[in-house]
Parts: sequence; C-alpha cells; structure tokens
Amino acid sequence: MEQECRASRRTQGWHHQFEANGGASFRVAYGLGALALALAWQAPARAQTLDDNYWINVQAFYPRVDTQVRVTAKTETQIGTNIDLEKDLDLDRENVVPAVSIGSRFGHVVVGADYFRLKRSGEVGLQRDITFDDTTYPAEASVRSGFNSNIYRLTVGYAFIQKPDLEVGGAIGLHATNFRISISGEASVGGSSIDATTRVKKVFAPLPTVGLFATWKIAPRLEAAGRVDYLSLKVGDYDGKLVNVQAGVNYRVFDHVSLGIAYRYVDYRLGVDKEYWDGRVRYKLNGPALILQGSF
Repeated sequence: MEQECRASRRTQGWHHQFEANGGASFRVAYGLGALALALAWQAPARAQTLDDNYWINVQAFYPRVDTQVRVTAKTETQIGTNIDLEKDLDLDRENVVPAVSIGSRFGHVVVGADYFRLKRSGEVGLQRDITFDDTTYPAEASVRSGFNSNIYRLTVGYAFIQKPDLEVGGAIGLHATNFRISISGEASVGGSSIDATTRVKKVFAPLPTVGLFATWKIAPRLEAAGRVDYLSLKVGDYDGKLVNVQAGVNYRVFDHVSLGIAYRYVDYRLGVDKEYWDGRVRYKLNGPALILQGSF
C-alpha cells in the first residue's frame, strides 16, 4: 500500500573545529547527508523499505595508518614523549585489515554492528631518546614494540525518510576501542640503566556516538551508501573525540549477494587520566575497502 507523506523539518548543522584533515572529512560527510536529504525530498513519497532487511558483509580494508602515543607516569616529573609509532618505532603504515559488519531493519529502526582489528609490531634502532611510562629508551637502543587495537561499533538508528529507493536516518551508538601498546628494550628507569625492560599499557574505552546514515538505490542492482559518526565527550577517565566516515557502492551480482567498494576515514583521539598514569592516543586510518555482502 502506498501512502503519501507530507513533512516539514528543520535541521540545524553542527559546527565543530577540527584540525585540517578531521574537519574537512566531517564537512564532506555532512554534505553527503544533506545531499541525501535533498534527494529524498524530491522523490515520490511511498512508505516502503529497501529490498532486504538483514545483511552481513566482510571487508578487506586497506588503510594508511598514523598513530601517536604519549604515556606519563604520575610518579615521575618527566613528561612522556609524544611517540610517532610509524616513524619512531617503524610500525607498518599500511596494512590489510579484515572487518565484518552486520545489520537488520525492523520497520523504521535500523540496527548495525561493526568489528575490525589492527595488529602491528616492529623492531628498530631508535633515532632519539623516548620516554614511555617511567622508562627512557635511549637513542641507538634496539627496541621491539607492538600496537594492537580491536574496534567495536554498535548503532541503533531511526529512518525518518524511507522510500523504495532511498533511506535516510539518524543514529546513536557506542564506539568501543581496546588498545594494547608495548615497548621492550634496553632502557633506564629513574636514571638507572638496566639491560632490558618491557612496558605495556592497555586501554578499553567505550564512548557514545551520534550519526547520520543514507542508502540510495541508483539502479535496480546498484546501491550507494554512506554514514558519519561523531563524538566529542569526556566520560570518566576518558576524554574522546571521534570522526568515522564511510561511503561506498554495492552491485548485486546475484539475488542475495553483492560486491562493492568503499572508502573509510577514522580519526580517533583519546585522552586517558588514570590514578597512576595519564596519556593520549591519536589514531587515524583512511583508505579503500573491498566488500562482499550477503542479504535477505
């Protein structure tokens, strides 16, 4: 049954000042949402959903990674070094990252979950002194390091525009990241040299997000989709800022199987203030992904 819907809404933009790359990416994502809204306003109003209500996709994500870390022990007067993990510790800047995403639609309610993991390690002779936690690793020392991260995202959205060829909505969600950072090698602690030591820090930071999403059926077998999630909030021991942007196209090769390509940008900044230490993590990933999706 077709129903005509008449609605009048006002939207108020969000204006946040990011550093150069983060701000530009948010403005691009906001423009994508505004374009989808404009298209929805011009389309015939029919209360129907897109073809499938359940889907799962696996991705081969190939991002360029930039990571900066600082850890300072509160028992020390010396501030920890701002460490560029790719430059200072020779961790891989590019890597293939497997990712999985599932989702379902219950009328106007859209639920989704994502997971991906990045695991890197390296060994290098240091070009400068670095201080991590209460430990100083001197220039020319050989150190081993690792940076592992597990990223989980859960969202619940409401499609306030829903048509046979277009869906646009807003979402709230939870973005949780589990970091593990380690450095091992010859070092000095409190001014005293030791043969070798390992320092490890683990952080699990669950933070809420708000976002927009849109899916547009360009042709019977071709769909374009995009979303943006945003966060700037202090919760307990954590002070976080997040921009997550993804846009791509899928082509349905069989009735319930699609192939696609996408581009993803993640800018994640986390401040940590624990009882015995504090620190910051700046984590940026951006790059293409190949997608295999099943839906029904």
